[in-house]
Amino acid sequence: MSSPRRLGAPEAKNRGVLMDAAERLMLEQGWAAVTSRRVAEYAGLKPQLVHYYFRSMDDLFLDLFRRRAEQGLETLAQVLKSDRPLHALWEFSTDTTAARFTMEFVGLANHRPAIRAEVVRYSEQFRAAQTEALGRLLNGYGVDTGRFPADVLSVLMTSAARMVVLEQALGMTAGHAETFTFAEREIGFLENGA
Repeated sequence: MSSPRRLGAPEAKNRGVLMDAAERLMLEQGWAAVTSRRVAEYAGLKPQLVHYYFRSMDDLFLDLFRRRAEQGLETLAQVLKSDRPLHALWEFSTDTTAARFTMEFVGLANHRPAIRAEVVRYSEQFRAAQTEALGRLLNGYGVDTGRFPADVLSVLMTSAARMVVLEQALGMTAGHAETFTFAEREIGFLENGA
C-alpha cells in the first residue's frame, strides 16, 4: 500500500503566491485558462509545486473561492459600520472585480459539482447576511419594507453588478452609468433623510 501524497503547509508563502497567480489569471483570461502550468508560470514557480500544495485543480479553485468568500463576509461586516452604510453596501455589492470573480466561478461551477456546491453555500450565506443588513438599514430609514422588501433589493443590487460585468465583457455600456447614478441618487435621499 502506498503512503498518502505529502502536501505543502496551508500557510506556506508559495501556496499564497500560487493562489494569487491563479486569481490574477482567472480575472484576466477566465477560469478555463487556469491550469497548473499557467498558474506556475504566472507565479514564477515550477509547475509541480501546484500539485505539491493542492491535491487537484479543484482543490486550488475551492481554496481560492473560499479565501475570497471569507474576505467578502469580512468586508460586508466592515461596510455596515460605515457612516453611510447603505451607500457602502451598494458600492460593495456592485464592485465589478468581485462580480467578475463570481461570474468566473459560476461558469466553472457549471462543469464541477463540488465547486457548484461551494458557490451555492457561500452565496446563500452572503445573501442572508446582506438581506438581514438591508432590512435593518431600510427599517432605520423608515422605508416600507412591505413595498420594498430587503430580499428583493438584495437580489437587484447583486444582479446590477453581474449584468454590468457581463455586458462590459461584450463591449456594451448603454444604461450602465444611468443605472448607477439613479441608485446612488436614491440611496443619497434615504441616507440624508430627504
